Amino acid sequence: MESPAAVTSLSALAHPGRLEVFRLLVRAGPEGLAAGEIARATDSLPNTLSANLNILAAAGLVDSRRDGRSIIYTAGYDRMRELLAFLMEDCCGGNPEICGPLVALASRACAAEGRAC
Repeated sequence: MESPAAVTSLSALAHPGRLEVFRLLVRAGPEGLAAGEIARATDSLPNTLSANLNILAAAGLVDSRRDGRSIIYTAGYDRMRELLAFLMEDCCGGNPEICGPLVALASRACAAEGRAC
């Protein structure tokens, strides 16, 4: 990931409402959630949610698909991984103990969800 794309992604997440929506979608997994479910879970007004989803989608952090009359939103896991890799690319500087806790955290999160990372 290049710096401009990272800045776009970080900017999209630098808002409480968008961050809440993104984290909700990450937790929802690949099945995603319908817009109405997201609105109820985040207590968002429809126009505010729509704007937040559009900003996240433009940054590649949210994907959508049509399912009948509903639009299902999912986290953009590929972009999320790219962003995390970009942020950690220069981590440690030869000191693995700096980033070691992050690996443990990711492993615990995956284990809690019953899946391998």
